[in-house]
Amino acid sequence: LIILPQQVAGEGKSSMISTSFNFINSIIGSGIIDYSIILLIKGGNISGTNSYQSLVHSTFGFPGYLILSGLQFLYPFIAMISYNITTGDTLTKVFQRIPGVGPDHILAERHFVILVSTILFTLPLSLYRNIGRLGKVSFLSMVLTLVILIVVIIRAATFGPQVVPTENAWAFAKWNAIQAVGVMSFAFICHHNSFLMYGSLEQPTLTSWSRVTHVSVGSAFIVSAAFAVAGYTTFTGYTQGDIFENYCRNDNLATFGRFCFGLSIITTFPLECFVTREVVSNIICSRDLSKAEHVGITLLIVSVCTAISLAYDCLGVVLELNGVLSATPLIFIIPSACFLKLSSGRWFQGENLIPTILIVIGLFVMVTGLTMTGLYPQDCSHGMEMFYCDGNYGSLIRTKSNAVTSIC
Repeated sequence: LIILPQQVAGEGKSSMISTSFNFINSIIGSGIIDYSIILLIKGGNISGTNSYQSLVHSTFGFPGYLILSGLQFLYPFIAMISYNITTGDTLTKVFQRIPGVGPDHILAERHFVILVSTILFTLPLSLYRNIGRLGKVSFLSMVLTLVILIVVIIRAATFGPQVVPTENAWAFAKWNAIQAVGVMSFAFICHHNSFLMYGSLEQPTLTSWSRVTHVSVGSAFIVSAAFAVAGYTTFTGYTQGDIFENYCRNDNLATFGRFCFGLSIITTFPLECFVTREVVSNIICSRDLSKAEHVGITLLIVSVCTAISLAYDCLGVVLELNGVLSATPLIFIIPSACFLKLSSGRWFQGENLIPTILIVIGLFVMVTGLTMTGLYPQDCSHGMEMFYCDGNYGSLIRTKSNAVTSIC
């Protein structure tokens, strides 16, 4: 029997506001996960457990614990890889706007940028033992996210009319739309650190947790919807996995947005490292880590993550695979299965109805999403300037516009 420690050694308590900042930062881009998050904590209260791992262990035994641990490690680990890829893609274009920094300059080399950002920023922040200390960093990330949103909205109004929409751009959903569910699941998930956030509350009750969840997920949903609408209306079918790959390099406002985006990603990285390290420490040690163990495991996780992100650079596929392979079961299937196992009554009756539906949805998304990702992988335009950034393209659009105006 493995008893899993929930609190990291030396971890203090944080206020509801600070916890909300951390929570919003870890799920920005989400929207409809309220019920599943609260369901997870309810299961913990019913079983008398205080972590996702211990909940599954008490419900489904050691095999369930191993499956969950693998998923809990996989999701934040792949998320950190995607953050590094995004940092490399984004900041290299920012640095190229500096006079004297061209495509061949070392600051335009994504490998160099990823290594420097890791050594100077993400690794030191990831070495913190108290997740509550990241509240201010998460607040900074939230502010930066709002700034980025303003940039995207402005460019939707000013640059969007210059990009001719793709064919059937405004169709509500195409037959392979299930691919998007994987990416959305990647953004939706926050279950892997829900118990960490719940435990960091000054008063960890279901009522206070519900307030934190509603405020955090509601805020994230609004931001996510605004990003989605503004981004897609600008580029329609040309939209890349990293939206800032769509903007032209000589766009100064987009460059400022890229800088804020890169900094926001850097400040989000440590939250995922906290969860990854906790899973590893629970499996290996089943106790609080010593200082040397803490540093060693953190260095190993960050180093492997950085090495993979240096070797692979296509963000869209990474997001899709992480969504269907790890995020979907962590969101839809496991919390619902635990609750159904612990509750009384039939699956399709009363309060068991919604958890049952979530399990069915989760299985469907996993199977079809993985199939679609393999059959129709996203294109990756890493480091390429989009065709509409060509000056000739802009002249052609203005000529057509003037011709239409003359006819009218």
